[in-house]
Amino acid sequence: MTPSARLAAAIDLLDAIEATAEAPADAVANGYFRDRKFIGSGDRRWIADLVWSSLRHRLRLNWHLARRHHASTGRALAIAWLLLGERTPAEALAGMFSGAGYGPAPLDDAERRLIRMLADAPLIDPAMDEATRLNLPGFLLESFRARFGDALEAEASALGQPASLDLRVNLLKTGRDAARAALAAEGLPAEPTRFSPWGLRLASRAPVTGTKAFRDGLVEIQDEGSQLIAWLTDARPGMRVLDFCAGAGGKTLAMAAAMENRGQVIAADVSLKRLDAAVRRLRRAGIHNVERRAIGPGEKWLKRSAGKFDRVLVDAPCTGTGTWRRNPDARFRLRPEALAELVTKQRAILESAAPLVKAGGRLVYATCSLLPEENERQVEYVLARMPSFRLMELSQATPSQAWRDASPPCADPFLMLSPAAHGTDGFFAAILERTAAANDPVTPGRAD
Repeated sequence: MTPSARLAAAIDLLDAIEATAEAPADAVANGYFRDRKFIGSGDRRWIADLVWSSLRHRLRLNWHLARRHHASTGRALAIAWLLLGERTPAEALAGMFSGAGYGPAPLDDAERRLIRMLADAPLIDPAMDEATRLNLPGFLLESFRARFGDALEAEASALGQPASLDLRVNLLKTGRDAARAALAAEGLPAEPTRFSPWGLRLASRAPVTGTKAFRDGLVEIQDEGSQLIAWLTDARPGMRVLDFCAGAGGKTLAMAAAMENRGQVIAADVSLKRLDAAVRRLRRAGIHNVERRAIGPGEKWLKRSAGKFDRVLVDAPCTGTGTWRRNPDARFRLRPEALAELVTKQRAILESAAPLVKAGGRLVYATCSLLPEENERQVEYVLARMPSFRLMELSQATPSQAWRDASPPCADPFLMLSPAAHGTDGFFAAILERTAAANDPVTPGRAD
């Protein structure tokens, strides 16, 4: 493809993402490229880089465009990023809008003025408000400040960077060193992850799903932080474990492998479609101790299962603020009312899941959020309403395998991972142990 044709494709993809706000940007992009198999890998990478960079810095780009009284169209976003982020010379950029060779249509007068005004402007303008300068939604600024304090700027910057590509080694089939060697033989060098005993981090992004190591089930794509959530459950062979919000089953897979296919894992979710996505992954991994179960309001199975699980993992639906490196469109689509709705939903889920833990068992509450409202405040809610649970400190709840560095990556009592401090997605986890006196005034059965 010519440079102009690649730019036209990037603009088309930006417009497609904007037109399908109900779908995640990565799903829209996957469909876009799947329908255009003629786009080669190098061209695809260039297009994706431009689109994802534009989305990562969308709040800042929107500020620049609004200041110049210009709408945030796909063309305008591409122009703004190439000028402000890539520092493409104005004349060279204008020349790409010739309309020839499958390139974008010629510039109109407003776009020519926009190029002139942005040509020498800085991406981060001193006139920006603090939230825009940090690339954060304004209504979340104080929540981020409460989380990070003096580290706010560093963490905000890290959230705007591309994410690493991490793999979890499937210990049912191989060891970490052997998996690493298998990947290296296919031209994918990797290093052990810093905290997860199951993880490998690739030196660069690569088409992992096309490797023999992946097809044979030796590795699964999973961020190191997500691996640690599953690891913290300390699911052991012979246990009965419930993944209450299993989704596509990433943490289900990890816990089942840790259990060596002995015992039972139930992957539960309100969406049967999401659970169906786990079937192929389970088969490829060689896992056969997992049962899938769709749950909903008033589910009788939940009531019958009270007090029957050694481990219950609640990886709750959340704002996903910790995953903005991978899902940059979520940054500018999130609204205050969505946060309020999620906080209410998380509490209802906890009220359904907590009674399922047996005396002496553990409830692990986790999110991929960085916001205290979805994390510590929810743990406080559980402890205030359910006196049979006590909060375990990370240093006291060390899983059956030891921490790689002999101590947890975070200060007690919570696991709170972040891109700048730990090099992972943002994750939170708390471990709550149920004491022998399990008489909480909570009725199971409210799944959403």
